[in-house]
Amino acid sequence: QVQLVESGGGLVQPGGSLRLSCTASGFTFRSFPVIWYRQAPGNERESVAAITHTGVVMEYLDSVKGRFTISRDNDKNQAYLQMNSLKPEDTAVYYCNARSLFDDYWGQGTQVIVSS
Repeated sequence: QVQLVESGGGLVQPGGSLRLSCTASGFTFRSFPVIWYRQAPGNERESVAAITHTGVVMEYLDSVKGRFTISRDNDKNQAYLQMNSLKPEDTAVYYCNARSLFDDYWGQGTQVIVSS
């Protein structure tokens, strides 16, 4: 059974940090690039950060550059999104996506709320 499970979301004050995790099972995670997306209420889903299957960072959303860091540990079947200096506009549901030419897997999302 294919699963992607995000965790690590929550409520944090502006300027704070969170580390999101994405744990994969049921497929060969190490063969898949991973993209973190987010979707705020009333907004379209947008890609935040992407990493190749070997761990090379492909891109960051301009608004998170210098604050967010994507990484992965293929031995643990996990990907991560370290989020620092969080702003209220980072509030969203964050999703993990593992995608290849033939498969497209999504997690259920984890809520991040940045508020004082």
